[in-house]
Amino acid sequence: MQRYFVKPEQMTDSTVTLAGDDVKHAAKVMRMKTGDKIVCLNNKGRQALCRIDEIGSSFIHAAIVKEWDDNPELPVRTVIGQALVKGDKMDFVIQKGTEFGVSAFHLFEADRSVVKWGREKSLKKIERLRKIAKEAAEQSERLFIPEIHWFASVEELIQGSAMETTIVLHEEKARSKQHGDLASLLQAEPSALLAVIGPEGGISEREIDFLARENVMPVSLGPRILRSESASVYLLAVLSYYYELSR
Repeated sequence: MQRYFVKPEQMTDSTVTLAGDDVKHAAKVMRMKTGDKIVCLNNKGRQALCRIDEIGSSFIHAAIVKEWDDNPELPVRTVIGQALVKGDKMDFVIQKGTEFGVSAFHLFEADRSVVKWGREKSLKKIERLRKIAKEAAEQSERLFIPEIHWFASVEELIQGSAMETTIVLHEEKARSKQHGDLASLLQAEPSALLAVIGPEGGISEREIDFLARENVMPVSLGPRILRSESASVYLLAVLSYYYELSR
């Protein structure tokens, strides 16, 4: 069943109004008609089964049939501190990370990031990425759309991302065959986790030194060296297995 995230003010006690691109998607792409059922969410934890009552050129009115209370969210709040990567790799990170249950993406300009956004450019980039996250959250039947924020450096990232536990995925730990830290971390079962991931060229020595001073734990994801855009997906799969599938 098709799902649509709406703004909280578009969802009353008994009705929901779709607007903007959602109207085009429902009416033109999905060819929905009055009487069809959809699921609407307000991105604050509320979701409801709805019946379409009226389709206009710029709106769709739907009546709430039943409230739903199931929660498909990953039990551990996971923030991916992803360094900027080039091309459409960031689209992949946002789409797949959303499908795998990430709570937020904190994007940052690393020393070795090939692309640089700057504060003004980041606003347009993030607006587009938020649309990707919304679509991925609807497709994967998430209860929330992940937040997306931009930071100018790893220092700003750490200062603006206070979390219970912070790790950095570091290829040198993998090359030295030190693979036990992630398992130890999972056994401690943190309720919130920030994972810092470097760009194509990896985290610089300067950044690693800074993170070490901030007591950020370097972690290996195993004996194989992953691409920057693959690392978060791997980590989220591990977290899903540990917190959800193995219970």
